[in-house]
Amino acid sequence: QVQLVESGGGLVQAGGSLRLSCAASGRTLSSLAVGWFRQVPGKEREFVAVISWSGNPTYYADSVKGRFTISRDNAKNTVDLQMNSLKPEDTAVYYCAADLALSLVNYNDMGRYEFWGQGTQVTVSS
Repeated sequence: QVQLVESGGGLVQAGGSLRLSCAASGRTLSSLAVGWFRQVPGKEREFVAVISWSGNPTYYADSVKGRFTISRDNAKNTVDLQMNSLKPEDTAVYYCAADLALSLVNYNDMGRYEFWGQGTQVTVSS
């Protein structure tokens, strides 16, 4: 089964940047769609960004569009999330998830993703 591990979280001041990485074991990510989600304690987990198995297309939540960029590096077997112009409201635990779908229909539905990482904490101070 696919195992996912997130890294790159930490503490950053508002306006700063962080790069999160999702690494896989068990199989290559090159044939999987990979999404990023985030969750604040007491709130529902929300969609952030997704990238298809081929790298195109990509989709973003309106709240992060223009600030975050999702990309994949098949040589490293990783999917990254570059986060710029961070805001305090971006503070959350960030999770990556993957599935075997060949299309991105319902890409923002958590139920379509079969494999999940354990999350990495991102804290943005004001």
